[in-house]
Amino acid sequence: MGKFNRYLITAALPYANGPVHIGHLAGCYIPADIYVRYLRAKKADVKFVCGTDEHGVPITIKAMKEGITPQDVVDKYHKIIGDSFAAMGISFDIFSRTSNQVHHQTASDYFLKMYNDGLFEEKESEQFYDPKANMFLADRYIIGTCPHCGNDKAYGDQCEKCGNSLSPDELINPHSALSDAVPVKKKTKHWYMPLQNYEPWLNEWLIEGHKEWKNNVYGQCKSWLSSGLQSRAMTRDSNWGIKVPLPDAEGKVLYVWFDAPIGYISATKELTENWADYWCKEDTKLVHFIGKDNIVFHCIIFPAMLKAHGGFVLPDNVPANEFLNLEGDKISTSRNWAVWVNDYIADFPDQQDILRYVLTATAPETKDNDFTWKDFQTRNNSELSGNFSNFVYRTMVLMHKLCGGKVPALHQDVVNEEDRQMLAEFAIAKEKIEKAIETYKFREALAEIMALSTKGNQYMQKNEPWILAKAIEKINKGETHDKYTAADLEMLQKRIDICLHVCLQLTANLAILINPFLPFTAKKMLHMLKVVEKMLDWENAGSEKLLSVGYSLREPEMLFARIEDDVINAQLAKLEATKQQNIAAAPATAEEIKPIAPFKPEIQFDDFAKLDLRVGTIIKAEKVEKADKLLKLLVDIGSEQRTVVSGIAMHFKPEDIVGKQVTLVTNLAPRKMRGIESQGMILMAEDNGKLVFVNPNESVTPGSGVA
Repeated sequence: MGKFNRYLITAALPYANGPVHIGHLAGCYIPADIYVRYLRAKKADVKFVCGTDEHGVPITIKAMKEGITPQDVVDKYHKIIGDSFAAMGISFDIFSRTSNQVHHQTASDYFLKMYNDGLFEEKESEQFYDPKANMFLADRYIIGTCPHCGNDKAYGDQCEKCGNSLSPDELINPHSALSDAVPVKKKTKHWYMPLQNYEPWLNEWLIEGHKEWKNNVYGQCKSWLSSGLQSRAMTRDSNWGIKVPLPDAEGKVLYVWFDAPIGYISATKELTENWADYWCKEDTKLVHFIGKDNIVFHCIIFPAMLKAHGGFVLPDNVPANEFLNLEGDKISTSRNWAVWVNDYIADFPDQQDILRYVLTATAPETKDNDFTWKDFQTRNNSELSGNFSNFVYRTMVLMHKLCGGKVPALHQDVVNEEDRQMLAEFAIAKEKIEKAIETYKFREALAEIMALSTKGNQYMQKNEPWILAKAIEKINKGETHDKYTAADLEMLQKRIDICLHVCLQLTANLAILINPFLPFTAKKMLHMLKVVEKMLDWENAGSEKLLSVGYSLREPEMLFARIEDDVINAQLAKLEATKQQNIAAAPATAEEIKPIAPFKPEIQFDDFAKLDLRVGTIIKAEKVEKADKLLKLLVDIGSEQRTVVSGIAMHFKPEDIVGKQVTLVTNLAPRKMRGIESQGMILMAEDNGKLVFVNPNESVTPGSGVA
């Protein structure tokens, strides 16, 4: 950390088109907050900036769906998202928005600087156009049937049912989301950034210069650069966004991925008049926290923009996480398959740190991971309640019961090697946690804290101060103890004092170490220990003398309570209801839709005329013994009754088809099946695996011919 004098930490700008869910928290916001809180505890000069991304197609799509204006959408969700982050303790220095005037001006100036420097290519291309609405269509405004899964609500860039990336040209029966018109191609002009011109520099700066980046980030960037970069349009046809600041650019706005990352700069401008110190001085460390879907934009496109403009620092690291799944399925906003943060806060009041803990302990740092409510319950009950909270609570209870509510002394004359080793663990753990945090391994850092808590529990259990207290009580009553005598009374009390002194100093250390991860819990611990917030400064971690001997402490409180099954079952029931709604609303997938069978070879009319098709009525039906698929039917065809064996037992119950009229091939040669002679064949239609009788709409006389 020594080479940097200040830190600028950004977290990806969430789209203001819906609430945030646990996948967002796990992806970048909790990791970023942990890192920032750690830096603040180290007294670093750090700014933590974020804000809502309020331009682009997702906003206008949402406005169209809700029947309101785009401005109404972003106003609504900026507040919901901001409130959710605040409630979860995400400690931004500023939570701005890209609709602010300062951002519009900053982004416009940025574009103009690059334009005046001759860094854009002006090109004409054909884009999809809605002839009824008289406007160009972004891919998301084009809807049609997915060629992969049959979803008739697939977008022109992706099918949200099967997840396949698409182009509008691939859609079956495409139409405009605005007017339902069939889109046409029309020429339009845009300004492109020739990213290929920055390939040599990107290879040197990123591929050669940042091999320490996470494998998932480095690998994706290397793959993109190996494939070769191409010019990318930095403007779009739209009436929502930052207007292109050129005289011949009516109806055009800045591309959202040109506009949005500049939001980090404009937010810093809003935050401090010294914003340039954080963006333009080489001794600033810039770190972007993002999810893996934003890697290319933050590691290739935005750095190329910064290099092109000139005068800005480049990201020192981009520790992107992978995706978090939910109960074995991909989180999806369109399917409402998510745990929304605002819902969690309502359902679990004052339990933000449980979610922060679980999402950090299971963070998708190197690969996709899965959140389940059962794991949430287990981690709370076993790790937070059973380990961490249990240690702190027992320490405080025993201190009040056995030491008069005050910090006992550390009697050096009876301190043993085990006591010294436990005290030494404070500094050892601090060093491991520091190293993990500074290399963005937050799961590892949290595991080290929990391991230290476990050692505290083991130390207390081995020393058993409550047993020593019972021995003192017994001896004071004049009773004989099988191990100790009156001569041991002073030593016994000293051993109780030492054990609880060590445990109390460990409790204070745990408050410091856990603070970046579970800030609400750390605050409760400070209250119990009757110490000021300054104790949470990182320099105090590892100290064996955080609490003064003789200092009175407050009554204990449980930091985490057990979560019972009914609470978890209620959450699972909500998800199950969502799943059933999705099943009911979903179109059949490609796997569910059986392809239509190819036509058979052509026949002559005389061949068809040979078939004798007649209507019959089933008068008896029964299962064929030892044949799961066969039913034995007795069919009345007027002049006679025929026995027919049919493979429909998996589709119909015998009692349900008695009296049903069917079409029978009466001149088919008899065939024995399971020892029963079948005298004809009943015609059936198959619809995606479901069998349907081919029969007349109205009842007809048995034996009537089918022409």
